[in-house]
Amino acid sequence: MTETHATLPPGAPAFPPGRYGRRREPGRRRPLLVALLAVVMVAVMILVAVRLYRQYGDPNYDAEVITYTGITDRQVLVDFRVTVPEGGSAVCLLRARDRDGAEVAREEVTVTAPPGQRQVATQHRLVTTARPFIGEVLRCRPLA
Repeated sequence: MTETHATLPPGAPAFPPGRYGRRREPGRRRPLLVALLAVVMVAVMILVAVRLYRQYGDPNYDAEVITYTGITDRQVLVDFRVTVPEGGSAVCLLRARDRDGAEVAREEVTVTAPPGQRQVATQHRLVTTARPFIGEVLRCRPLA
């Protein structure tokens, strides 16, 4: 049976017979597949977030730079404070950068809080390969 103007609903396009092949029925939708893919995607995102939080986001180990002084062509003194669990230890990553932002020193420093205290204030001398502009603490993590 071919389409004629009498069998077409008003406003539907009329195609010449045999020119475009037969018309297909609209494909059935797969809402279950879409929902399953969405659940898998959310689960993967949660796993990535948990892993990154464990690696970088432990609030028990927090560091702040108090000051950086003693800048010479080969060193910088970094004074910093670390918050750890009571009486605990941490490994902090310190670095120095030059005026252009290039890293000129990087070192891991272990700090330990006295029994009954959560904060440790310490000073560390970073030996640099060029004149530093800034000394900073990148992160602190639990002592492994």
